[in-house]
Amino acid sequence: MSEPLESRTRQRSLFATLFMVALVAAFSLSTAVSAKDASKEIDWLELMPEEDLNLLENMPEVSHEGDGPATLPDEIMTGRVVPEMDGRSGRIPGFVVPLKTTQDMRILEFFLVPYYGACIHVPPPPPNQIVHVKYKKGFKLEALYDPVWIEGTLKIEKTENDIASSSYSIVAENVSPYEE
Repeated sequence: MSEPLESRTRQRSLFATLFMVALVAAFSLSTAVSAKDASKEIDWLELMPEEDLNLLENMPEVSHEGDGPATLPDEIMTGRVVPEMDGRSGRIPGFVVPLKTTQDMRILEFFLVPYYGACIHVPPPPPNQIVHVKYKKGFKLEALYDPVWIEGTLKIEKTENDIASSSYSIVAENVSPYEE
């Protein structure tokens, strides 16, 4: 049995609001650094072309068809990139969605996302708000809600799997706990 229209509309509105709040929180998280690190910082919103930023500001209602999960509008899910970000070295904060681990639970490969719960709760963020990260050394994380800093060189590279799609990648030089 499908939900009443009013309930679905309320869900869509709530999801759109939560997505915007998450992006603002990610922006706040990424700008809370000292002046000496600011030049090396990669901001999540820098990964979105102006066209996508404009779409976010005027985001249409999130569609929810039938009993499946809500989805973001197709216009925001294209995975468009900012060409100037290719080859940019620096660090970016975010949350880990593990993709490949060792037997002793060291994380070797993961998606870095701007807010906790992204990719776990559907829909995932737009591909240009997900970074595919490989880290040969691996690292352990006490909890998935603990943010981290990733240091490395950003590359424009599409990665797709069952969890999500990303528009960017980094081979991490360092992974460390996030500290303001």
